[in-house]
Amino acid sequence: MKVRLDAIDWKILKELQADGRMTNVELAKRVGISAPPCLRRVRALEEDGVILGYRALLDEKSLGYDITMFAMVSLSSQAEADLVKFEERVKAWPIVRECWMLSGEVDFLLKCVAPDLKTFQTFVIEDLTAAPNVGGVRTSLTLRQVKNEPVVPLG
Repeated sequence: MKVRLDAIDWKILKELQADGRMTNVELAKRVGISAPPCLRRVRALEEDGVILGYRALLDEKSLGYDITMFAMVSLSSQAEADLVKFEERVKAWPIVRECWMLSGEVDFLLKCVAPDLKTFQTFVIEDLTAAPNVGGVRTSLTLRQVKNEPVVPLG
C-alpha cells in the first residue's frame, strides 16, 4: 500500500537521501518547517516504512575489495521451497552483496565483492555451484562502474 506524501514529506526524503547525517534542526531549516513537526514527520516516514534505515556508503576498493562480479544463477527447480532454500543460503554468504530473483532464463542475479579473483573463484566453485538445486552459473567480472545512484529518483 502506497503512503500518501505531501510536498514537505518529499522535500524531507530528498534532503535525507542526499545527507542522512544532518541534524533535525538543519533538515527542518532546509524543508522550511520548525524542528518539532519535522521530527514527527521523519518518525512517521520511518514507522510507515518509507525510510528503511540509515547507513554510511563505503568505498569497497579502499577497504580491499578490488573485485566486483555478477553471478547469474539458474536453479534446477523453481518450486517455492527450493527458491526459499536458495535464498536462505545466499543470505549467509558474505561475498554476496545483492541478490535479485529474476524472470526469464536466469533465476537469480548476485552482485558479489571479493578482495581478489582467487577468492571469488573459490566461492563460485566451492559454494555457489556446489549448492543444492543449482543447475548453472555464469559469471561476469566488472571492468568499471559507470553509475552508482543508491537513491530513489525523486521528482
